[in-house]
Amino acid sequence: TGRTIGALVALLTVLKGLPLAYNRDLQEDKPALFDAAATLGESLDVLAALVPRLRFDTGRMRAAADGLLLATDLADLLVERGVPFRRAHEITGALVRHCLATGTGLRDVDAEVLRRHSPLLTPALLRRLTPERSVARRRVLGGTAPQEVRRQLARASREAAT
Repeated sequence: TGRTIGALVALLTVLKGLPLAYNRDLQEDKPALFDAAATLGESLDVLAALVPRLRFDTGRMRAAADGLLLATDLADLLVERGVPFRRAHEITGALVRHCLATGTGLRDVDAEVLRRHSPLLTPALLRRLTPERSVARRRVLGGTAPQEVRRQLARASREAAT
């Protein structure tokens, strides 16, 4: 919240000019710290009540994922095929501009238009652009791949239990 960010700025301002030894200015850090902790506690209470009631309209989510959401993934696929990133970005950008001008999504573009942008662009390549694949490709620390999310959840559960 804005209040918590304000507390952080206040705390950092107090701490920035402190000498290395004990200083009475540290008394000034308590109000900001306690306020941020109280706000966090209240936010967690709200979150705990909210999460069990969450419902997702997966059909609507899937429909929203069509269109241009996966343009970055298209550039990544081109890079995997040996296209330098700058060129992959240019190709993808031109295709996105075409889609915006025609009111279509990436997966709706016909083969001839794809070929005009790059011989590497094919309907088969665009069919590989799915939200599930996009999420699964992020197999890095803190990424969205299911195995990484499970690993982070297990870590958080262990930390919460201690």
